[in-house]
Amino acid sequence: MPTKVWQPGVDKLGEEEELECDPTAYNSLHAFHIGWPCLSARFTWFASNPHTVYFVAGTQAEKPDWNSIGIFKVSNVSGKKRELVPSKTTAGDSDMDTDNNDSDEDSEDEEEGGSATPVLQLRKVAHRGCINRIRAMTQNPHICASWSDAGYVQIWDFSTHLNALAESETEVPRGASSVFNQAPLFNFKGHKDEGYAIDWSPRVAGRLVTGDCKNCIHLWEPTSGATWNVDATPFTGHTASVEDLQWSSTEDHVFASCSVDGHIAIWDARLGKSPAIYFKAHNADVNVISWNRLASVMLASGSDDGTFSIRDLRLLSPKSKSCSTMVLSISHAPDLNIFGLILSIQIWDLSLEKDEEEEAEFKAKTKEQVNAPADLPPQLLFVHQGQKDLKELHWHAQIPGMIVSTASDGFNILMPSNIQSTLPSEGV
Repeated sequence: MPTKVWQPGVDKLGEEEELECDPTAYNSLHAFHIGWPCLSARFTWFASNPHTVYFVAGTQAEKPDWNSIGIFKVSNVSGKKRELVPSKTTAGDSDMDTDNNDSDEDSEDEEEGGSATPVLQLRKVAHRGCINRIRAMTQNPHICASWSDAGYVQIWDFSTHLNALAESETEVPRGASSVFNQAPLFNFKGHKDEGYAIDWSPRVAGRLVTGDCKNCIHLWEPTSGATWNVDATPFTGHTASVEDLQWSSTEDHVFASCSVDGHIAIWDARLGKSPAIYFKAHNADVNVISWNRLASVMLASGSDDGTFSIRDLRLLSPKSKSCSTMVLSISHAPDLNIFGLILSIQIWDLSLEKDEEEEAEFKAKTKEQVNAPADLPPQLLFVHQGQKDLKELHWHAQIPGMIVSTASDGFNILMPSNIQSTLPSEGV
């Protein structure tokens, strides 16, 4: 039977049917969990050969005192570079070939002194209350800001934990991980309610904006001695909860916000506390925005109504696409005109157009092994499923094609085979 392309929200499963993950669609795919779900995660450091990634995440525990911020080190993130046009095997040989290939891969990994299984190490810092969102400073990624459901924002220095993880090679059982009591560098309780919106400036080290569920946005300016001056007078203009914030990658004082009121606002901190631009973006809650770091005039947004849009801020004319469920996270890849979004992770490249000659050439190579639906958008590159209640995805800034996602049932680290990616190899 030819491989069938599954379309989330379009195709339906029969009573005795179930979806199966095709590992050949990934150059690398790993999953793990730490017990309590995490709403938010962020990459911090990077090392290579083989890939080692560091990131932070905050829990959503049953009781406030059970929460913590996790500082993770995942080493030996290995995989196999896949061919976009796989070699064809006969039905009788497929299982045997798969087993042999797995054995060969394991042997190769062992010869290079590693294992096919990533090694997870974790240090926890106690945090009272659930962590709504956490972000690492661009210039100093050991400095992180967390939004608590108790209504305050805290700044943390995790350099001690990151250094300890960098020097350690021993995997610690997750249940045995110690919880460290550490005081935050700074604690701001000036918001009138809890919130989710938070972003560090990519241009000015230490500059931060935070937004809450009472429509207010506060600007943080760093001062000497690892402290911050938070402007007590908020930026106002939205009529409902501020859901996300994004600094411009080219302007020191310009940032964007989105809201449950369906609008997006562009702010210039030099021009006062009202938005410089304010426009209707979606017909429902605007949950997320992502500013393209290469094309600074392009802003992506995702909504509860299942649509996401790309806007040229010079024209404010959207180029929209539709998903089957609400869009809760959206993120541009750091070096490509590609971004991902969820509930299922969908990777799109809106610069692509349908090319009948290329399609015919590809079908000839695959000998019709893959028959894509005629109405499948050519801009849709990849769909990743299998996680429950996905919350966030992030592209790794230094490893092309690597994504980390967090959901109620744990984390995934993935590298789709049809996205530019770099895997560790011997001698690198």
